[in-house]
Amino acid sequence: MTTPWRNGGGVTVDIAVVSDKAGDVWRFGRTPIVAPGPFSDYRGFDRVQALVAGSGLVLKTPDGEIDVRQPFRPVRFAGETPIVSRLEAGPVEVVNLIGDRAKVRIDMRILDAGRTLRLGPGTHVIYNPHGNSSLEVDGERHILMDDHALRLEAAGATVLAGKTGCLLVASVNRI
Repeated sequence: MTTPWRNGGGVTVDIAVVSDKAGDVWRFGRTPIVAPGPFSDYRGFDRVQALVAGSGLVLKTPDGEIDVRQPFRPVRFAGETPIVSRLEAGPVEVVNLIGDRAKVRIDMRILDAGRTLRLGPGTHVIYNPHGNSSLEVDGERHILMDDHALRLEAAGATVLAGKTGCLLVASVNRI
């Protein structure tokens, strides 16, 4: 499923979305950025973004620049921050985790082969942007194909072990 950007400048491919009567509570999606321009205003939301394809993305804000030039390095910013993107080396693709800060806390981490992550209770979406990757969730092996995700609803502590590839782990905790 795709969702148009609020500013009309593109579309996001939804990976996971949770809404209530008031609208989005949180969303996680992958989006191409093919031209420089302003970001959508997500007043009241927190955002975490990571580059997954291409290089050279810079986000200009009134307080300076947010460097998103290198893949798989999540950056965090407030949704109401005025941002204009700059593309230094052509089009890119990013993943965005966006959460209503009055309802959820969000985080995004990277799970590489040979690395472990300890997750607390909450919703966790493990996304594979490229190729085939594998991991263990509390000792149980999972294989994620290209552009696929695994959603976990964890009631307690959960341990992820990266086996192959590079995965993004989006975590959402209700307040």
